[in-house]
Amino acid sequence: MIKTASDMRTYKEELKKALSDRFLRSALDKFNTTYRAARPVVYKDIDFDGLRDEIAAGKDAALPRLMELFETFKTHAQAAGVKIHEAKDAREANEIIAAIAKENDVRKIVKSKSMTAEETYLNAHLEKEGFQVTETDLGEWIIQLRHEGPSHMVMPAIHLSRYQVGDLFSEVTQVRQDSENIDKLVKVARKQLRGAFLEADMGISGANFAVAESGALGLVTNEGNMRLVTTMPRVHVALVGYDKLVPDLKSALRILRLLPRNATGQAITSYVTWIKGATECRSSQSQKKIMHIVFLDNGRLALAEDPVFSETLRCIRCGACANVCPIYSKVGGHKYGHVYIGAIGLILTLFYHGKENARAIVRNCINCQTCKSVCPVGIDLPHLVKKTFRAVMDQEEKTPVKNFMISKVMKNRKLFHLLLRMAYLVQRPFSGGKPMIRHLPYFFEKEHGFRSLPTIVGTPLRDRWKKLRRQVSSPEYTIGFFAGCATDFIFPEQGESLLRVLENRNVQAEFPMRQNCCGLPVYVMAEEETAKALAIQNIDAFASGKCDYIVTLCASCASHLKENYSKLFKDDPDPPDGLKAFTDKVIDFSSFMVNVLNVSRDEFRTTSKKVAYHSPCHLCRGMGVTEEPRKLIGIAGCEYVPSEDEDVCCGFGGSYSVDFPEISSEILKKKLDNLERTDARVAVTDCPGCVMQLRGGADRRGSRIEVKHIAELLAEEMKRDA
Repeated sequence: MIKTASDMRTYKEELKKALSDRFLRSALDKFNTTYRAARPVVYKDIDFDGLRDEIAAGKDAALPRLMELFETFKTHAQAAGVKIHEAKDAREANEIIAAIAKENDVRKIVKSKSMTAEETYLNAHLEKEGFQVTETDLGEWIIQLRHEGPSHMVMPAIHLSRYQVGDLFSEVTQVRQDSENIDKLVKVARKQLRGAFLEADMGISGANFAVAESGALGLVTNEGNMRLVTTMPRVHVALVGYDKLVPDLKSALRILRLLPRNATGQAITSYVTWIKGATECRSSQSQKKIMHIVFLDNGRLALAEDPVFSETLRCIRCGACANVCPIYSKVGGHKYGHVYIGAIGLILTLFYHGKENARAIVRNCINCQTCKSVCPVGIDLPHLVKKTFRAVMDQEEKTPVKNFMISKVMKNRKLFHLLLRMAYLVQRPFSGGKPMIRHLPYFFEKEHGFRSLPTIVGTPLRDRWKKLRRQVSSPEYTIGFFAGCATDFIFPEQGESLLRVLENRNVQAEFPMRQNCCGLPVYVMAEEETAKALAIQNIDAFASGKCDYIVTLCASCASHLKENYSKLFKDDPDPPDGLKAFTDKVIDFSSFMVNVLNVSRDEFRTTSKKVAYHSPCHLCRGMGVTEEPRKLIGIAGCEYVPSEDEDVCCGFGGSYSVDFPEISSEILKKKLDNLERTDARVAVTDCPGCVMQLRGGADRRGSRIEVKHIAELLAEEMKRDA
């Protein structure tokens, strides 16, 4: 039985243990980088976005018809000699399968990998009933021997080294195994498992597809074990979630085009098996396979009707949301999920295994959007993680004190800004009047000392604006500048750089003084009502002035303003006036400079400066902006120097780096290591939050890398007579 920490203190302790496992971190980091490199190659000739949208639409169309599809499947399957069962929950599914085994005098059972069986804890139930159960997928057999759950939905033993496996096989076989020879270790497993196949009375599988039009099951594997499990024993039982129902073979084949590519970076998988009906079986007295299919509900039918969470049932269990997750790459699946791991696991745990197992893990999301960008069925995973966090709080009727306090403060713009101004005075004993705090109070230093922190300025940008603002007589464009909290109160020099870059460009820049925090911090904390209140404040603030664009230097603000404001009011019967007009005008700095102002190379000096780039999560994925910042580096007369994993999160994530500093620091370390491996001396980015993280980390380690906002780079490299 899998155990997951239900309180944050215990969960944090478990995270630290995982972070201390050097092999785990190294293996998963390498896999994360390798997968990212392989995935574009296998999608080279595939329209991923188009196919993803087709599959998502097909899945969504099927959800309201699940029971109709089930009845169609049942009719065809029964006509082919299959017995169909329905289980309302995990306990009933396990009991049905155990009863089938007893009815057929089964003693030994072989299983192929099935996340649905993991969900119901089927092995534990069958073993308690006296049956001998053997997992036959190599990874599943390994973790069964270790009494663990899978750490990945496709690669369940990815967290283990060859040496750990070699020691385990030595113990099982009582013969010392050569851990250096992976091929021999695989042969040991085959030899051990071959007898299990030959002696088994029952085979248990899952299924990737249940094709309604034919009553056939589709099974996808990279090993031949599933074919042996489903063909050799006289009894075959398939445990299938209702969500695996598809209308026809065409729907299944469409999914098959993406599943192996997304799961492991392979163009095709090794085995696709289609099973229909009770086929011939010489080991059965009737000469026919005894075949049963158990359809599992366990909350799926209710989810299918849920207006918010129904899209989770699109999931095809590819595991890609873990493959690309910077958190998973540091702590692995045992600490980043319950039974189901990765972003989808943070959501499904609540519905399949209860709030006590979801309570802690659902908070461990950095909101980098990477999982959403690779999901082959278009599930908005980051958004649903926040919705799940809210659902947990609602079920427990308990809101964290931090959530309550921050919501109260942020709704009141004047109070919020007053507290920021007061923080300038509070920090002075720690900053010594310098721009960076290098030594935190002792009780913070242990976990948060991985970076220096910038100080809040005495005079924020809003107080400087009146003197900085230029009046343009006949502007070609008028922009409303959305500063965001960090540019306004921590890095006003970034806003000043924007104004310098706009000089002589016939652009009027305005700063609506009633603008507040964009609301992303409270949105991430699942305080949706507060996020809505802040959205309304900002829409109203910018409605008072006529502007062609709303420009921001913060990628996180830009993404939240443009994408999440619409989500917040999607089902609101009375959305705020001017919502669409506001979101349509939002644009990031780099896109505005390249695509609107068409800045040219001759406006900047020529320099030999080599510049690396960090792509903020909410710019490259939230906004879909990738080329413009890199073009700007060249336009500014600098040499753009690529670095590894440029679009991987820096580890900031707003309050994430405060809540989970142990993980944030490890993500930052890898990012800085990658930057330092280049010959660049300067790294630029489009987000003040990323500047805070990267600059603070670089300062703390004494790095040669100087971190700047890209607007600062452009302001520095402008010709003075331009």
